[in-house]
Amino acid sequence: MIQEAANAIKEADYLLISAGAGMGVDSGLPDFRGSEGFWRAYPAAKRLGLRFEELANPRWFEDDPHLAWAFYGHRLNLYRKTQPHEGFAKLLKIAQDKKDYFVFTSNVDGQFQKAGFAEDKIYEIHGSIHFMQCTQPCSEVIWSANGVEVEIDEENFKALEPLPRCINCSAIARPNILMFGDWNWVDTRAREQESRFAQFLHHIDGKLVIVEIGAGKAVPTVRMMDEEIAKDFGATLIRINPREPDESDVPLAYGGKEALDMIYTCYQKS
Repeated sequence: MIQEAANAIKEADYLLISAGAGMGVDSGLPDFRGSEGFWRAYPAAKRLGLRFEELANPRWFEDDPHLAWAFYGHRLNLYRKTQPHEGFAKLLKIAQDKKDYFVFTSNVDGQFQKAGFAEDKIYEIHGSIHFMQCTQPCSEVIWSANGVEVEIDEENFKALEPLPRCINCSAIARPNILMFGDWNWVDTRAREQESRFAQFLHHIDGKLVIVEIGAGKAVPTVRMMDEEIAKDFGATLIRINPREPDESDVPLAYGGKEALDMIYTCYQKS
């Protein structure tokens, strides 16, 4: 199967890379799979009886902004420190061999940019923790989180003052991430990315291969998009997932880094 994946990639003119939370696991990032997985990463959330989908809700920025920023501040600090695993670099080398490539991801961690993928070749459908917006929101302005520092009282799981503030109205700021039950997400950046993604698809005039890494069925957005594009373009869908690689042309039941390492070795030899 690995050789089959490498051959399909070698024969393709265009590469679509899609990724869910499983892509970051080999870099040391949690994937929040199920309540127990989330609570292992955030024991304080377990003490509070909050599941991921309950804590990742914009209401906390109004009800308890110190709790909200303890969660998102910790993630911001974690993602800043985390280095992408070697699979990213190998995937980028393959992508640069092609006529064109694009990345479609539900991850908000900015790992693809950190690994060297071009900013204008990435569509982050749930936004990015590395950008900020107003909680109200007072406008559709989005700004970089560079320079935003959040100190956290780990024992009490509370962010310390000063909390991040809107650059326009001084209300509490929040990450530019699509949360659960979120009606205030400012999606201007995501819409621009979506437009570039649509242009990529529109200009495909050859063989397309899709490499999907770590996208599960619990939040099936990435999987559904890949299956739809594979059908529309007659593309080969390579699905890398240790638990749910099914419903694809080339199912690979491996972790992301392991599969990409093996594919890259075969790709170089073919």
